[in-house]
Order: sequence, then structure tokens, then C-alpha cells
Amino acid sequence: MDVLVLIGRILFVPLFLSSAVGHLTQTKQMGQYAAAKGVPAAGPATAGSGVLLLVGGLSVLLGVWADLGALLLVVFLVPTALLMHAFWKEEDGQAKQTEMVHFNKNIALAGAALMLFGFFSYVGDDLGLTLTGPLFDIS
Repeated sequence: MDVLVLIGRILFVPLFLSSAVGHLTQTKQMGQYAAAKGVPAAGPATAGSGVLLLVGGLSVLLGVWADLGALLLVVFLVPTALLMHAFWKEEDGQAKQTEMVHFNKNIALAGAALMLFGFFSYVGDDLGLTLTGPLFDIS
């Protein structure tokens, strides 16, 4: 089980870590895009979301308070789905479809991250191949 969960963690986080790099190295360009989508304080929000992605992704990957890391990813994913991929606002059919795909992807990933949060918090120190146990205990 330990190895299976480690492989799952390794497969789960590259999307978040690569997005973190983009948010932190292209903050101005991504902030302009976020501003065009109506995100308030888009520049700082872009940098802040990059930090959330980086810390959350590394936490899950390395198993350092992985429950907290999974929760940070949920905190990123849900507002991003609602603010950046509001398909219901799109007039163009193709743009609406594209935004709906991204919205659904973010919501599905938020669900998976929420399950990881619950899993790590419930299993506690019994799960090997992590550097620390969970921060939360929901058992």
C-alpha cells in the first residue's frame, strides 16, 4: 500500500508543480490574463496561487504534512474553477466548451485532493513513505 500511495502522489503533483513554475516565473503575463477574467488584485493573486501550488504540490509529493498540502490544492482549485473558467459567461460555443472542460478538470482535481486530505488525515502515521505524519487527525 505504501508504494502504491507514493506512486499516486508522484503522478498527482506534476501538474501542480509545473503550474507553480508558470505562476511564479510569468506572474506579469498570467496576472494580466487573470485581470481580463475579472480576478481582483490579479498580480498578487497570481503570485499567491503560485505559492499555494508549490507548497501544496511539494507537501503531497514529499509527504510532509501531505494532508495540509492536499487542502492547499483544494483552496487553489475551487476558486480558480469559479473565477478563471466561468463557462456560463461565455457567448462563443467553442470558448464555452473549452472553459467547461477546464472548469470540470479543476473541480475533479479538487475532489481528488479533498479525498487525499481525508485519506492522509484518517490514516495518520500508519502510512509509510512520508517524511512526516499528517497535521490533522480526523479519525
